[in-house]
Amino acid sequence: MFKLLNNDIKAYAFIFIMASLMFIPFIGNMSLFDWDEINFAECAREMLASNNYSDVQLYFHPFWEKPPLFIWLQAISMNLFGINEFAARFPNAVCGVITLMVLYRTGKELNDQKFGLTWAFVYASTLLPHLFFKSGIIDPWFNLFIYISVYYLIQHTNNPVGKFGYRTAITAGFFLGLALLTKGPAALLLVGLTVAVFFVLGRFKKISSFKFMAAFFLAFLITGLSWFAVMYLKGNGHVIQEFIDYQIRLFKTEDSDHGGSFMYHFVVLLIGCFPSSLFLILAHKKSQGDTPYQKHTKRWMMSLFWVVLILFSIVQTKIVHYSSLCYFPLTYLATYSIQKLMSGQYQWKKWLHGFFVVISALLGAAFLLIGIVPILKPWLISSNLIADSFAIENLKADVYWSGYEWIIGIVFLGIAHFSLAKIRIGKLKFIYFLFLGSLFAVYSLIMLVAPKVEQYSQRATIEFYKQCASHGFNVETLGFKSYATLFYGELNPSFKNDESFKNYIESKREEYEANNVNVEVSYSLIRTHWLLDGYGDKPAFFVTKITNEDVVIRDCPQLKELYRQNGFIFYMRMPDKK
Repeated sequence: MFKLLNNDIKAYAFIFIMASLMFIPFIGNMSLFDWDEINFAECAREMLASNNYSDVQLYFHPFWEKPPLFIWLQAISMNLFGINEFAARFPNAVCGVITLMVLYRTGKELNDQKFGLTWAFVYASTLLPHLFFKSGIIDPWFNLFIYISVYYLIQHTNNPVGKFGYRTAITAGFFLGLALLTKGPAALLLVGLTVAVFFVLGRFKKISSFKFMAAFFLAFLITGLSWFAVMYLKGNGHVIQEFIDYQIRLFKTEDSDHGGSFMYHFVVLLIGCFPSSLFLILAHKKSQGDTPYQKHTKRWMMSLFWVVLILFSIVQTKIVHYSSLCYFPLTYLATYSIQKLMSGQYQWKKWLHGFFVVISALLGAAFLLIGIVPILKPWLISSNLIADSFAIENLKADVYWSGYEWIIGIVFLGIAHFSLAKIRIGKLKFIYFLFLGSLFAVYSLIMLVAPKVEQYSQRATIEFYKQCASHGFNVETLGFKSYATLFYGELNPSFKNDESFKNYIESKREEYEANNVNVEVSYSLIRTHWLLDGYGDKPAFFVTKITNEDVVIRDCPQLKELYRQNGFIFYMRMPDKK
């Protein structure tokens, strides 16, 4: 394969075609998942609905949690493909194609063409990195911009002189600015800490000069602060302050009930980035065959990996994609180890083989169990093994299974253990076959199993929200947070201009402020209360989980239960006030 792709044109064409086939098909075959996917898609939908592309909005009110760059990409996609799941996820599919091409290009520059091709293949074949390109979350673009910034810092610090020094510094600053516009100041923190760790590991050796650092920060500030400056000039300085407060709160507290132990991301990367994660372990071994430039690059990649992993292990909020920036250095270092194994500079160890066997067996067993859910379902429901009554009701959803999904686990186990057996006797080219098994598993699971998971977890509510939207009815949730009521319920911006709604806000303002509720931003809570109190000119509908039923019965006797399905209870409230 490497001999066939012996020039850049062939390599780029091959990567473009294969990446497009991997990441674009089937991205619209299931509903968006709460929260993050629907949150960002709803912000893009509200841009289209309000024809306001300069402000990020939620409930058609300024939304300060995220900058606009990714939302703009989704809005462009929705203008092209309509407001749907495909359009919401298409920007990340494009990001996947671009990422693999960038990995080839930069891998070739950092090492050689074979390294670049291998790195692109390893990244695409690793479980979580592949999965993220089929999602509608912000992180793939954020991570790509940071990686490109770090790549140019690698180039810059290797040769910080003349025009080349200015070009690499400015380019690094520009892409870091794009990362800031994508997700926020975490970009500067991550790169800043990486530079600091690299500087320490280099024994405080000078890595640049003031003039180049000034060029870097100028490019970063012009790019990254451009939107914030516009917001300030428009008189929306309070949104910037709220944005900063949110970032601080996210670091200090368990936001959105997503807590976890310090080791959370270690486990996520070990299991979710198989098989790359185990090759990463080998990369920590020194190699006498490295050139000074390779040692320089490796130190940068090690710095980036450990900064991201340790930082987000300290952060109280624990969500899988928080450590996703690790995928770049992790797969780089995995590719580095594979190349060293192939050249004989590293040896395949018994302990490493044991780790591969155990983790591949665990993953294969998990894939197999997922595939036989229909067989296990009656036992799971009756065995009391699952204590959560809501989860039990989810499992009762009527979901079609072909009966052959378990084959994914069997094929993965077969490929993994066949490959490992060959690798153990010195046939190291079967490492690539091992990654092909991983690629087969993740692609099959996304295509065949993920839509079924969505049907168990939220399909009942999504269909209900769509029905409400088709009749122009209002719908809200009780006792749990969801953005699906906005996206699939097609919230119209006109609700803010309803006279009864505006009068209701004013009548409740003192009460809300006494309870520390910010009237200007809590439109979801206020609108729910407004509908519960019988205002509006149409029936209002509500959804809660069965675990919250007693609270709803006690606090909302005015609601009429319509039906129950898959752990959710659906209610109606007729209007009686104007």
